[in-house]
Amino acid sequence: QVQLVESGGGLVQPGGSLSLSCAVSGFNLDYSAIGWFRQAPGQEREGLSCTSSFDDSTYYADSVKGRLTVSRDNFESMVYLQMNDLKPDDPAVYYCATDFRREITGPPYWCTVIADSSVPTVTSWGQGTQVTVSS
Repeated sequence: QVQLVESGGGLVQPGGSLSLSCAVSGFNLDYSAIGWFRQAPGQEREGLSCTSSFDDSTYYADSVKGRLTVSRDNFESMVYLQMNDLKPDDPAVYYCATDFRREITGPPYWCTVIADSSVPTVTSWGQGTQVTVSS
């Protein structure tokens, strides 16, 4: 059973940083693409970033490019999202997710949908971690 568990959210001041973690189990990260998403109250879930082991690439939505960095440790089955210069419109619940079907996440299209701030097909979501930005 594929399971993703996010952690690392919290309260941070504007301009501050947070590092989110996504622990993955029941799934081989060596052949995977993992996406990060967020959803603010009353808004649709949006794609932020994606890391793919198929093409060894990272992808970012324009809205967060330069402030977010995604990384992975396949041996530890962990994916990370470093967020810097957090802004008042960044508060949301942040999620990691994947589609365990390699034929879906293998092609770059799955990650490019996320980089377009959209949500592709997903078979497994984490429970989310809350990020709050406030002075």
